[in-house]
Amino acid sequence: MEPRRNIPPRHPNSAVKKPFPATLTTPPKASDALPLPLYLTNGIFFTLFFSVAYYLLHRWRDKIRSSTPLHVVTISELLAIVSLIASFIYLLGFFGIDFVQSFISRSEIDIDSEIIDSDRRPCAAYPAAPRSPPPENSMASEEDEEIVKSVISGKTPSYSLESRLGDCFRAASIRREAVQRSTERSLLGLPLEGFDYDSILGQCCEMPIGFVQIPVGIAGPLLLNGCEYTVPMATTEGCLVASTNRGCKAIYSSGGATGILLKDCMTRAPVVRFSTAKRASDLKFFLEDPMNFETLALMFNKSSRFARLQRLQCSMAGKNLYIRFSCSTGDAMGMNMVSKGVQNVLDFLQCDFPDMEVIGISGNFCSDKKPAAVNWIEGRGKSVVCEAIITEDVVKKVLKTTVPALVELNMLKNLTGSAIAGSLGGFNAHAANIVSAIFIATGQDPAQNIESSHCITMMEAVNNGRDLHISVTMPCIEVGTVGGGTQLASQSACLNLLGVKGANKESPGSNSRLLATIIAGSVLAGELSLMSAIAAGQLVRSHMKYNRSSRDMSNIVLKD
Repeated sequence: MEPRRNIPPRHPNSAVKKPFPATLTTPPKASDALPLPLYLTNGIFFTLFFSVAYYLLHRWRDKIRSSTPLHVVTISELLAIVSLIASFIYLLGFFGIDFVQSFISRSEIDIDSEIIDSDRRPCAAYPAAPRSPPPENSMASEEDEEIVKSVISGKTPSYSLESRLGDCFRAASIRREAVQRSTERSLLGLPLEGFDYDSILGQCCEMPIGFVQIPVGIAGPLLLNGCEYTVPMATTEGCLVASTNRGCKAIYSSGGATGILLKDCMTRAPVVRFSTAKRASDLKFFLEDPMNFETLALMFNKSSRFARLQRLQCSMAGKNLYIRFSCSTGDAMGMNMVSKGVQNVLDFLQCDFPDMEVIGISGNFCSDKKPAAVNWIEGRGKSVVCEAIITEDVVKKVLKTTVPALVELNMLKNLTGSAIAGSLGGFNAHAANIVSAIFIATGQDPAQNIESSHCITMMEAVNNGRDLHISVTMPCIEVGTVGGGTQLASQSACLNLLGVKGANKESPGSNSRLLATIIAGSVLAGELSLMSAIAAGQLVRSHMKYNRSSRDMSNIVLKD
């Protein structure tokens, strides 16, 4: 059953209008109408402009010398003036074509949007018409057109365009065109221009064809440890920013929150194998011997001036040994840094344990981008606890609920309900919402939201039951302020908004630790607001207002 609008029945003899193709072809360019190639047309107008200007100046100089009125012109001078004006208009529009093209593209998009809105139908009843690829002549030059055809035929690998052309934007444009033609699907709504593709080459994204736009909202000010922070959140979920902002207001009105960093250590755990469990245990005892730690730390730390080995933790499975390295990584999230240090130690151990076989640099005892009890118990990245006392007056006036209702709901939902569900690190209402939004805004690895959102939310009535003590404990927030996506312009701006952009030269690691603390404080605000909305019965109403359609669904006809 598919919903659709009420449509008046057609006369049996009336023509049936064919559905508009699901794919839009690339709009024609203004340069396609020129009788000559674009570069020749530009050259002609460029030469014409300066030649005519020189001619007119020369003629007017002669008239001044001979006292001839300037407004008296000959036919040749009149033609020269017309040519000057025409060539000037052409050059004013950046060689004319781009100026005209902007209006043509805009009108094409408006027309296409109107047709799609009026003719769109559910796929089940109105099968999509056969899709046709974008026009063959949609590239800017014949050379690019040939490269597109070469990519489609497989002669030129798509991944090699950047190195072959030396122009990242041009490579993305050609790759995008090849994708549209080979898949017969339009990428009209995916932006291409307005992004620095050089900034992602070799570090952020391979084979780009455009970029996705995500709105960024702000919540705050968040009063944390006596400082105010305006928190950027990139999300497409309605109510999320507004709810977090309400939590920030409640915290601010109650005197602010306090955040404490408990631990700062990134981990990597290789797996090695021996011929017997006895040999594996020999290495385990060697690594756990305090007398050997200094030597191992020396080998590990030489990989970076910021990497500092903190501890080793070993676990055996038969003749396989898993070694969990924990170290500080400065202001970087640090996965690559830790991996280099681990490789140095493994190379060193190979001398004393030549029968050791390295199966993998990561054996999942780390554990990265997966829910794991070892992270929940031991911590990974930054371990932070954040707390606040919300006064009774603020709970009633700002959060529209009561302290007893919040305490009871937290016990039955976040604690008991999560335990019944067998949750691992999920003893909270929606910590992942806030973590993901800030991660995307500040250039963190979104996949690490899995363990970074591990959180337990606690609520307790204090001061004779009048006020609310709320806290969030997050043992593995994995963030950095240098490297990866943090160096992109938009993400760097969001980090700058928080005052944690780049590396802290005076105190290495301070910026990333502060970022983790701000995230925990934002989660505290989000938990407080959502739990209050649920306790007051406001959740559905708020989502209907900000995150759902308000149309009367009873008027929508269901179709088989």
